[in-house]
Amino acid sequence: MNKQDLVKAMVERMPEGTTQKLCETAINAFIDTVTEALSKHEDFVLTGFGSFRVAKREERTGRNPKTGDTMTIPAIYVPQFRPGKNLREVVNKK
Repeated sequence: MNKQDLVKAMVERMPEGTTQKLCETAINAFIDTVTEALSKHEDFVLTGFGSFRVAKREERTGRNPKTGDTMTIPAIYVPQFRPGKNLREVVNKK
């Protein structure tokens, strides 16, 4: 499912008269809000769905696959998502 598919699915679940433009605006606002929180290294929790957080990946030594030379890979922050209990249960239903 891509963003446009999500917009169409949301329109179907919303009250009659809700436009695709309104749903797309809501999705964009959600994405912007999560992005802003993570950029400040804040957790973003949606109870029952999951949580977004930022984790630090420490500096490490790696190898250049082309030359085989060792190199230092710098420390970075990476976004992570941890699914909530309800989401895990729905995904694992058989």
